[in-house]
Amino acid sequence: MNGVQYLTEIKVRGYHADFYGHVNNARYLEFFEEDRWAQLESKIDLKRWAAQGIIFLVVNINVNYRLAVPVGETLLVTTDVEKIGKRSVVLQQKILLKESRKVAADALITFVIADKSGRAVSMEGEMLQQIEKLRQIEPV
Repeated sequence: MNGVQYLTEIKVRGYHADFYGHVNNARYLEFFEEDRWAQLESKIDLKRWAAQGIIFLVVNINVNYRLAVPVGETLLVTTDVEKIGKRSVVLQQKILLKESRKVAADALITFVIADKSGRAVSMEGEMLQQIEKLRQIEPV
């Protein structure tokens, strides 16, 4: 993970926790989403895309919960491109304990880009170039 720019750092608060004092499984999805948005906003003009009626739709999420995370822990979230297809993109996301860099959870998230009708569009030309920017790792 050296050289990765961490756009999302999250301090685990009491409202993130379940009955057992650990991060609730549904909160991990919010943490992943927070970093996806941070990554997209840092590399793609989302306002321009929205004005054109282009949206991102998550169509599949597979999460592995690796460690129980207690209240008070600070987390780092990463997003990397696993695969870019003609109509979908698979992202690999990780939630790390800030101090130890141990992986608390990881996920594969598949999304499509849809038009105003909600149909997935083929990614090509300028759109594909914009998506390719997600592959670029920026220095810390």
